[in-house]
Amino acid sequence: MPKIIDEKVYGGAGERIKRLGLGTLLEEVRKIATGFKLLVEERKDANGGAAVRKLIDAQFEKAKGWKASKSGDVDWTKCQTVNGTKVCIGVEVQCSARSDLLVIDLIHLRRALTKGLIDVGVLLVPSDRLGLFLTDRAPRFSDALRHVQEARVEDLPLIIMAVEHDGPGPPLAKQKKS
Repeated sequence: MPKIIDEKVYGGAGERIKRLGLGTLLEEVRKIATGFKLLVEERKDANGGAAVRKLIDAQFEKAKGWKASKSGDVDWTKCQTVNGTKVCIGVEVQCSARSDLLVIDLIHLRRALTKGLIDVGVLLVPSDRLGLFLTDRAPRFSDALRHVQEARVEDLPLIIMAVEHDGPGPPLAKQKKS
């Protein structure tokens, strides 16, 4: 099963999770991101990032209560009621686009946070090692950290998680270009 090998917490997200009782939802995100088999060919640019994204999305779809959004919004959200108060977490999954599109995911999370639609945002990205084996310019954990600084969103309650694959396997299909 994949592992989350690194996390970076911004803007008081850790304290907000404790105070608002979001720990169970955050743990659910971790289980979703690691609850399947992820084998890749361990060769530079050998695997399609979209295939990884599909595997993660399938896990969210199987989990109960997660709401998918259409493009232009946070990918996945889930709310729960804690002591009569509705609290929500939003997750952006970025495995398959160019790394510079991470800033768009951060904009989606910032918009949802400032509108009060979510209380904490999570950005799931490939680890630096896994990113090496995905298609050219795939996002990596280090790219996400850099984009948080460049987009000046360090003060938002965000958590960046790096997902690492299980180990070597056959190449994951790349998307066909038209």
